[in-house]
Amino acid sequence: MDPAFVSVFLIATLFVFLAAGVWVALTLMTVGYLGIVLFSGAPAGAIMATTIWGQSWSWALTALPLFIWMGEILFRTRLASEMFRGLAPWLAPLPGRLLHVNVASCGLFAAVSGSSAATTATIGRITIPELQQRRYDERMVVGTLAGSATLGFLIPPSIILIVYGVAADVSISRLFIAGILPGLMLVVLFMSYIAIWSALHPRRMPPAEPSVPFFQRVKATGRLIPIIGLIIVVIGSIYTGFATATEAAAVGVLGALVLSLLSGSLNWTSFKESVGGATKTTCMVTLILAGAAFLSVSMGFTGIPRQLASWVGSFDLSAFQLLLALTLLFVVMGCFLDGISIVVLTASVIMPMVEAAGIDLIWFGIYLVVVIEMSQITPPVGINLFILQSMTRHDLLYVAWAAFPFFLVLVLATLILIAVPGVATFLPSLMTRG
Repeated sequence: MDPAFVSVFLIATLFVFLAAGVWVALTLMTVGYLGIVLFSGAPAGAIMATTIWGQSWSWALTALPLFIWMGEILFRTRLASEMFRGLAPWLAPLPGRLLHVNVASCGLFAAVSGSSAATTATIGRITIPELQQRRYDERMVVGTLAGSATLGFLIPPSIILIVYGVAADVSISRLFIAGILPGLMLVVLFMSYIAIWSALHPRRMPPAEPSVPFFQRVKATGRLIPIIGLIIVVIGSIYTGFATATEAAAVGVLGALVLSLLSGSLNWTSFKESVGGATKTTCMVTLILAGAAFLSVSMGFTGIPRQLASWVGSFDLSAFQLLLALTLLFVVMGCFLDGISIVVLTASVIMPMVEAAGIDLIWFGIYLVVVIEMSQITPPVGINLFILQSMTRHDLLYVAWAAFPFFLVLVLATLILIAVPGVATFLPSLMTRG
């Protein structure tokens, strides 16, 4: 069967189900089931059962509900508004004002979670109500969060960098270090776009808030100390080897509870609400991830990823041409596969081509993650889009259109990485010299 026909058929089926209002997770599972039944001879029922069960009980996913609960604690207590108020005085004078809080908050939380989905769910709980209350443009609120939450894949600790490090047999610690400068570059690019957009659309910005004197800003920064301290403890426990990511997430929950208790903002009602909110969000995200996992496995059985990768490899391309072709390939694959599945399904075919072209594997890992970040905000299988759709009650096309400018920013970041590879290789090279 022609892989192009199979791809078009499955993507069209996805859109039909989503347009009909079927739950996202059920849509992903149904399309995955149809893909196996119609285009392979594998036992679809057994594969669905084992894949969904395997995805649901995965120990690695334990960190997700814990980080979401930590965000719910911050959201339900004064700590959330304290973080917002600590960042707001410094970011409000910038063009775009408090829209930058989404970028800054996602950058901070990405350094804790290593997950784009967890970053979206947690920061969205904190910033969306605050920005809506201040009457910021709804489309920009959603778009800035969708784009900035992709930082959860790049800024270490990153789950997908660990997967790539194992697949490519390269140092995970060097990959983590290599992700620092590109992560900061993306933060700057996102904030630059917000500034340019606000300058071009002044009427869509709310009235400016009163200017805060410098010393009051410094005083407000004290509100960030508990949050930053919590982040340092969580990150420090990971980097020192004291705790795994899941254990660090548990430390984060405990720290959030202690801080909210000491601040006097934790009570039995807020505690129950935080547990209930975390449970509902976790169930929603986990069900979507289970559906995406099954769809990814289904795509593997149809052979589409391998055939696409082999097709690219059949051309005798230069390093630059190869990267452009791979960028297009990964963007297309990201429309119906999650990022980790793209790495796992294509590594055996792509890595020999990359090594033969003389491309640095550490650099390629960062490039790959930046390109895969696009898949988090591209329909029909963009996990960030689904989470924001559920949180904001907007339809998927609205959320995708809001995120589209940030997709273009990620394209720009990819071009910068290709043109200036030192952005990703500079810090690892210092590590090697040391």
